[in-house]
Amino acid sequence: MRAPLARVTLAGMLMPISALFALLAPPATVAPQDAATAAVAEDWAVLPDDELLVMTLDGGRQVFIRLAPGYAPAHVANIRKLAQANWWDGTSVYRVQDNYVAQWGDASEEKPLPPEVLRRLPAEYDWPGSNRVTELARPDPYAAATGHSADGWPLGGDGERAWLTHCYGMVGVARNLAPDTGDGSALYTVIGHAPRHLDRNIALVGRVIEGMEHLSSLPRGTGEMGVYRTEGERTPILSVRLASQLPADERPRFAYRTTDNPRFAAWVRSRESRTPPFFTVPAGGADICNLMPETRRLR
Repeated sequence: MRAPLARVTLAGMLMPISALFALLAPPATVAPQDAATAAVAEDWAVLPDDELLVMTLDGGRQVFIRLAPGYAPAHVANIRKLAQANWWDGTSVYRVQDNYVAQWGDASEEKPLPPEVLRRLPAEYDWPGSNRVTELARPDPYAAATGHSADGWPLGGDGERAWLTHCYGMVGVARNLAPDTGDGSALYTVIGHAPRHLDRNIALVGRVIEGMEHLSSLPRGTGEMGVYRTEGERTPILSVRLASQLPADERPRFAYRTTDNPRFAAWVRSRESRTPPFFTVPAGGADICNLMPETRRLR
């Protein structure tokens, strides 16, 4: 069995319910800091239809995945071909490992791939240079520097190369031992604490932007590495389609927040050092995985 290998503003707060409701109440005026960090219309970019993957699970539950063709073009090309061939229809979510990943595809590993799908792909784990437009105040254990690409992806780097980071909701390609790089037919998403040790060791191809609860809340597998022991435990996949395959009037539309603007930079700084009334000790830094740019459903 191959191994994977909207922002919540009050996340992490513990307080009496009365105090929580007080914080949730809308302010009478917008604080200057909020105004400085709030996105304006020009900060949003519409996600192209061929960069949105729609996975429909048993019961009609849907998971929406933003693809990252600019960072793993060969793997994303295979994923598009698999979706266009309806290959995932009838497969399943067959592995859910607590505090790690949910993984889906053909549990038997015997379903033939469409002939146009490439079996051997380059190791799209990192690339030369850096295309970060933001940089966090402090390094982390896995990268000398972290920040964001202009189109909102979380990046790590060492001054010579850059890579996507394994944050909650990121989607990667399961693979066997190197030199295998995976063909895109078996995918996983991070459902627990960010397994950053996987950075630069596996191809990241996207991020779940809506419907994450349909994967993260699934029963944990009791087999090795969270694999379900029986077929009846698996969650059937009814279909996986690119939004571009759907009728035009039925296509879901999303927008993502771009990061190459002073408002997002101010938001990053504000998240690195949060302020009273709740926070009395500013951290002076933040984990890249706690700074994921927003996405917004348009329809």
